[in-house]
Amino acid sequence: SLAIIALIGWGSWGLLRDSARLGMLGVPAGIDSAKVRQFLLDQSGVTAVHDLHIWPMSTTETALTAHLVIPQGQDDSFLHDLAQRISHDFGIGHVTVQVEQGSDCALADDAVI
Repeated sequence: SLAIIALIGWGSWGLLRDSARLGMLGVPAGIDSAKVRQFLLDQSGVTAVHDLHIWPMSTTETALTAHLVIPQGQDDSFLHDLAQRISHDFGIGHVTVQVEQGSDCALADDAVI
């Protein structure tokens, strides 16, 4: 019976780890938030990224929210293309981006949650 308990524990460890991460809304395994931040910063016209959050919505779906500082603004096609590229490159299907033309956002400091 101890061998069976050990086998069950070994087999369910990954599920327990993934469940804890999902429950705590941690960045899903396989997504590097630093790479996502750099990808956003590399977009044309983007001068800053803040309030970036990436979390699992379920075991198969991931969401992202972020504020992008773009002094000259952008149109809807930029946001549509950005969401498609994030979905393709990082597997994040639910993307919400707020475009700001200035840097006076109350959430600009990374210490603010």
